[in-house]
Amino acid sequence: MIKTQYTSFEQIDHDLKVLKLQRQIEEEKVKLAIQNTKKEFYPANILGGLTPVIQKVAISFVAKKLLEKFD
Repeated sequence: MIKTQYTSFEQIDHDLKVLKLQRQIEEEKVKLAIQNTKKEFYPANILGGLTPVIQKVAISFVAKKLLEKFD
């Protein structure tokens, strides 16, 4: 880490404000990442990814049953 030499309290205050804002931004990023992760694990979202697979299985099952009736 580079050591900064300050010549006034205003410079120190300025850097402290900048660091505080940077920390707040990073905290908000973490909160947003946690919220997005929670959304990904909602049952509806998990099942939503399986919907096309379930639809294909259901369609093939119904088609198979229909073909058996016509034979």
